[in-house]
Amino acid sequence: MSTFAQRERLLLADLLETTGPDAPTLCEGWQTRDLAAHVVVRERRPDAAGGTLIKQLAPRLEKVMAEYAAKPYEELIQLIRTGPPRFSPFQLKQVDEAANIVEFYVHTEDVRRAQPDWTPRELDPVFQESLWSRLERTARLLGRGVPTGLVLRRPDGQTAVAHRGAPVVTVTGEPSELLMFAFGRQSAARVELDGDENAIAKLHESKQVGI
Repeated sequence: MSTFAQRERLLLADLLETTGPDAPTLCEGWQTRDLAAHVVVRERRPDAAGGTLIKQLAPRLEKVMAEYAAKPYEELIQLIRTGPPRFSPFQLKQVDEAANIVEFYVHTEDVRRAQPDWTPRELDPVFQESLWSRLERTARLLGRGVPTGLVLRRPDGQTAVAHRGAPVVTVTGEPSELLMFAFGRQSAARVELDGDENAIAKLHESKQVGI
């Protein structure tokens, strides 16, 4: 049975193939080739992937990313489709599902929403619940640097506190859209913001939402 992570992986690979190597993405400074290289390095080069979070490893990550970005684009797409190497922990379904649902969903949307004619995807309720459960667990991490109080709210009223403080901005939307917002894709997320006008302006201007 296909998992959500596997489904999103294949959707991302298909989308990258369709758009080609030079299409824009929501990741600042990255075209589709760069995003594809990032996904491959994250799964296949743990010696470098840590540079995403550890500043001391960032130069090595940039070097390895450049090496992969220089590979034939079709090869990168095939590496994404086939998944991690044989002895990678990502080969375990539970690990893959826990670590990659959000990764592949967000990056698929990074490509989709950077195109001028994009339209929202219809996501099934079970997938939305899966995204929400992950957002609930990581909300504090994603919102730790924002300049205001921040509450993420679903249309049914469920909430997750991303940052305690005042004044408070409440962001309302489906879990998939809240996830895009919380991962720093504020301008592309279909959400509604309520609260103090100055606080909302600060939140829009902030570069501290997400990792």
